[in-house]
Amino acid sequence: MEQEKILIVEDESRMRRLVGDYLKREGYHVLEAEDGKEGLRFFEKEDIDLVILDIMMPKIDGWTVCREIRKVSNTPIVILTARSEESDELFGFELGADEYVTKPFRPKVLVARVKALLKRKQTKEQGIMVFDSLKIDTNAHRVILYEKEIEITPKEYELLIFLANHQGKALSREQILDGVWGYDYYGDLRTVDTHIKRLRIKLHEQSNLIQTVRGVGYRFEVKK
Repeated sequence: MEQEKILIVEDESRMRRLVGDYLKREGYHVLEAEDGKEGLRFFEKEDIDLVILDIMMPKIDGWTVCREIRKVSNTPIVILTARSEESDELFGFELGADEYVTKPFRPKVLVARVKALLKRKQTKEQGIMVFDSLKIDTNAHRVILYEKEIEITPKEYELLIFLANHQGKALSREQILDGVWGYDYYGDLRTVDTHIKRLRIKLHEQSNLIQTVRGVGYRFEVKK
């Protein structure tokens, strides 16, 4: 089986070496870039499976790198940074990051998150999304909870898929309404709340996958 390629974009050589060594021990092929410009060049040339990205870098910062990657690819992105403000974390998710890890961090935990993201990427490519005891088979349009299929309406299914595809991101009711019902829908924003409520009931113990973000909307998130 071909090694999965992980690109580390980080201006501190010591940090690149630390993260790279842990990933290499797990059998990954690691590429290193010392600034954002070089990182984008690597991403364009190589078939990258996952990106670990610092924010504060010379030439091109991590925010810009993340934004540019998201224009062309859904490759998993892990932001690894010393910036620990909640606003920075939310901004990272808004740009399309899949994980946000702050320094100092535990390398083994970072590797575990990398493994989880790559596994999720593989199952998604196969048409299957797995979140704890919840499985979504996008090929068959089936939602399976604890190995049993649950009955949900087509709109509830679309809502669940939309939330799952934006895992970790705080989504406003307007964003959800536009993404699931369409820009030409003139219904009330409470439509989103009603469908979320019904969906949570059907998900039973897994209803906490859909979290309420006060003052914003909702976030689909698997607790670590």
